[in-house]
Amino acid sequence: MKNAVSLIALAALLPACTMEPHYARPAPAVPQGWPAGSPVLQQDEASLPVVRYVDVFRDPALQRIIAQALANNQDLKAAMANVAIARGQYRVQRANIFPQIDVSAGATTRDVGGAGSGTSARNAGTQTNYTAQVGDTSFVLDLFGRLRSLSAAALDSYFATEAGVRSARLALVSDVASAYLALATDRSLLAIAADTVDNAGQSLRITRARLNGGVAPRTDVRQAETVLAQAEADRQNLIAQVVQDRNALELLVGAPVSDADLPVSIEAVDTQIAAVPAGLDSRILLRRPDVLQAEYALRASNAQIGAARAAFFPTISLTAVAGFASTSLSSLFNSGNFTWSAGPSASLPIFDAGARRGDLEAARGRFNLALAQYQRTIQTAFREVADALARRSTIDAEFAAQERLEAAARDTLTLSEARYRQGIDPFLDTLVAQRTLYSARRSLVAARLSRATSLVDLYTSLGGDELSDITPRSAGTSGGARAAGAP
Repeated sequence: MKNAVSLIALAALLPACTMEPHYARPAPAVPQGWPAGSPVLQQDEASLPVVRYVDVFRDPALQRIIAQALANNQDLKAAMANVAIARGQYRVQRANIFPQIDVSAGATTRDVGGAGSGTSARNAGTQTNYTAQVGDTSFVLDLFGRLRSLSAAALDSYFATEAGVRSARLALVSDVASAYLALATDRSLLAIAADTVDNAGQSLRITRARLNGGVAPRTDVRQAETVLAQAEADRQNLIAQVVQDRNALELLVGAPVSDADLPVSIEAVDTQIAAVPAGLDSRILLRRPDVLQAEYALRASNAQIGAARAAFFPTISLTAVAGFASTSLSSLFNSGNFTWSAGPSASLPIFDAGARRGDLEAARGRFNLALAQYQRTIQTAFREVADALARRSTIDAEFAAQERLEAAARDTLTLSEARYRQGIDPFLDTLVAQRTLYSARRSLVAARLSRATSLVDLYTSLGGDELSDITPRSAGTSGGARAAGAP
């Protein structure tokens, strides 16, 4: 028995080899730097500091809403449940590397013969056998690393799922911020429409008074009515849009949002979003959650190749059981009743009609697929960051131009109204000025939204505050070392 136990312990400590191909992180199929051509992109390249969402979204109300969404959103809860599933699957797979020690006890009663059966009366009746055993019924010696490769694949799948949760969390923060800004924008547009309705109503009353006084034609009245009708139609549409925006925000949050936390206007919140430092090397993309998820999926596929290769080699199992057996429960544990058994077994695949070779080819195909998806993910991430940086490089100038346009349109309307009252210009000039100002004010609001959204997009494309949550393991880390640090 002592020899059997020692053999089990020795087998558990054997440094198994592995059939996995050596993993080296593929070189990203993207340029080493961002496209040149704007002041933002000409900054000194350095590593990006970790930035939390509270450092970017400085509006306290928005911070409360984001925190509420992170606690209540059902999609995020589902993603977290998938992490728990992946963690459990990894632990189950890793447990196969080690012996499973079981303790069992039982009692068996059997008939040993009766009258007329040819058995003597002294031996007739029933007999009960008692047993108590401890041991491993079938421990596989992982000499070729198949189980370790499967364990490494399960671990990398777990890390990929965990990175997926961070991607979901980052997307949720971005979606909540975007929905918040959309609501703020539509409230600003609603205020502009309401203000235009008031101004157009006043202009219509003045025009009607001039018509009644015989100094203005009826066409002036009808033209003034068109401005009022358009503004009123926009106002009613925006009232519904504001309600829909709130519904969309509360769907993301997963709970009602307090009226006190709702934005008043885009003007009140766009300055509360800070810029993320943009001077960085493009290799920062390797720390994005979606890129990490794709890399861990690639590593898992690489480990699966090792498991498929190891399946071509013999499988060696060890059985060792020790215990006691007796026909009397009171004397079960006497030294004379001790029993033990131990024995290895081996199986070598001879013919399987190409099943193992098919598994290996499929594993290699999955690796190539994961490699293509990994490179595609990096390329998509590069484009998103480059697009966000390009937008940031021009949005401030565009916003300044929109501010000048709005100021000029407002001044033009003031002058046109004065010239119309003095009979210098026709009402058509005032009508054009009213419409120009209305459009300019709406465009300025849209520019504010675009400026704020560009900051949200840049924060999201760079990985946000998810950058520090996962650190990719080195390419040379072995399966055993990976398992040692696993949960």
